[in-house]
Amino acid sequence: MSSSHLSIFPSHKLSHLSSHSSLSSLSSLLPSPLAPTTYRLSTTIHCGLRDLRDRIDSVKNTQKITEAMKLVAAAKVRRAQEAVVSSRPFSETLVEVLYNINTQLQTDDIDVPLTKVRPVRKLALVVVTGDRGLCGGFNNAVLKKAESRIAEIKALGLNFIVISVGKKGNTYFLRRPYIPVDRFLDLGNLPTTKDAQAIADDVFSLFVSEEVDKVELLYTKFVSLVKSDPVIHTLLPLSPKGEICDINGVCVDAAEDELFRLTTKEGKLTVERETVRTPTPAFSPILQFEQDPVQILDALLPLYLNSQILRALQESLASELAARMSAMSSATDNAIELKKNLSIAYNRQRQAKITGEILEIVAGAEALI
Repeated sequence: MSSSHLSIFPSHKLSHLSSHSSLSSLSSLLPSPLAPTTYRLSTTIHCGLRDLRDRIDSVKNTQKITEAMKLVAAAKVRRAQEAVVSSRPFSETLVEVLYNINTQLQTDDIDVPLTKVRPVRKLALVVVTGDRGLCGGFNNAVLKKAESRIAEIKALGLNFIVISVGKKGNTYFLRRPYIPVDRFLDLGNLPTTKDAQAIADDVFSLFVSEEVDKVELLYTKFVSLVKSDPVIHTLLPLSPKGEICDINGVCVDAAEDELFRLTTKEGKLTVERETVRTPTPAFSPILQFEQDPVQILDALLPLYLNSQILRALQESLASELAARMSAMSSATDNAIELKKNLSIAYNRQRQAKITGEILEIVAGAEALI
């Protein structure tokens, strides 16, 4: 049987695409986060018609899997965005209450544990990662940011401890025993207030007992379906005004959210962007508090801490799902390209075989004349 000489990228990956291993071949179709996603014809494949048919069937099955995973991630990312937006009115109203209480206490010397600023000797870093893979460089970006921040903390001569949230981060830090980890926490498919409460209780006890003097939260901020940025926010001490600040003390809270809705246009999947600004009721300037404002702060600041952790978990989940949708989209495109090139190789080899058989028949007929 004759062999095919079509060049395709890469031959060692195609050799693993059998009809019984479609799931294991997903990683070969995913673009590497450190390499460009452009596929070029670079090597030569030598195989028969049967092998080519098996490879084509395997790539077709893989394409169906990646397309289904893309659609599932698209549906989930929409729900995750809605969860982020629906939680904003509560956070905004809570900020208004905290701000107005703070304006009444500007002349008073109050002592609220969660807002107490101390000289930093030891720092806690909460790292939020995903529970699953097949989402491009999402988890790698968070872990690289964590390694960079840990290096900065060591350079300052400070002690630190890590609180890992997410199975990927847990696996990463378990393999590095030289990084001190306080707790390993797992998340479910959808972050809940119970998950946020578990993290808040841990950092609250560490900060109030003065085991650590500062708590930072590292998570992935959802920007768009094709972009997400790992960011670090100062979780404790809290700002009395209810602002969210980065490690430099700059307020980074956003007043607007963007929703991305998947629709079909001319038979193709497209994305529509919609900017949503959540309205919040104005805080009455004549409102008076029956209780002591310090007691109200003691009750509201832990609640605000929980809400900020929950929002970070929701944004991290939305970023993970968007990254997975983008990765599955790239894998689907690569599968289509592979199937096209393999089909060309199959047709050329089949045509060459048929042509050879015809020539043999003609030669045999001429020999009988």
